[in-house]
Amino acid sequence: MDRWVVLDVGETLIDETRIWGMWADVLGIPRLTFMAVLGAAIGRGGHYGRIFDEFGIAEATWRARVPEVEERYGGFQAQDLYPDARRAVDALTGLGYHVGLVANQPASRSGELRALGFDMELIAMSDEMGVAKPDPAFFARLLEMTGNPGPGQVAYAGDRVDNDVIPAAAAGMRAIWVRRGPWGMIQRAGNAQPALTVDSLDELVERIDEVWPAPGT
Repeated sequence: MDRWVVLDVGETLIDETRIWGMWADVLGIPRLTFMAVLGAAIGRGGHYGRIFDEFGIAEATWRARVPEVEERYGGFQAQDLYPDARRAVDALTGLGYHVGLVANQPASRSGELRALGFDMELIAMSDEMGVAKPDPAFFARLLEMTGNPGPGQVAYAGDRVDNDVIPAAAAGMRAIWVRRGPWGMIQRAGNAQPALTVDSLDELVERIDEVWPAPGT
């Protein structure tokens, strides 16, 4: 099979609750307050850095705290994986799909995912790619890394309408919206038309045939 299923990482494979909790702790903000403001910032739209704007924290200030947050976080750990992450990747591979993990993340996350046992054809993070979603160049680069198949042979699954669904569909890929995590639950599809909308990776595996319907169906 020449078809690819490429998965986003944050809130698709990885539950980001722990790292957002680290940010709250480092900034001295109660976690419940931080999470509530995160939800409000998502509802207003824009870059994830908007949450820091809500607290009046300048970009230079919060970026300077990244090393401290990363040290406390310690990278991806088994506890951060959604329960269906491993079995979905295994199931998709078993069905004959090429499977990749390509996302907006620090370059170090590629090695962390491999250390967690994800040994697949393609793992690449935006920092090592030199381009990030929702830039069309990110999806053009993704196609290059998959061997330049027809865009319609590639399904891209992620939790964000703005970063994942809309730009993937614009690139000609089959966009899959995974509705979990803060962005997945707060954002609305609007005029976006994903090829498939699911609430979990288990559901994605069960319904993956719907992404490429048989002719005449």
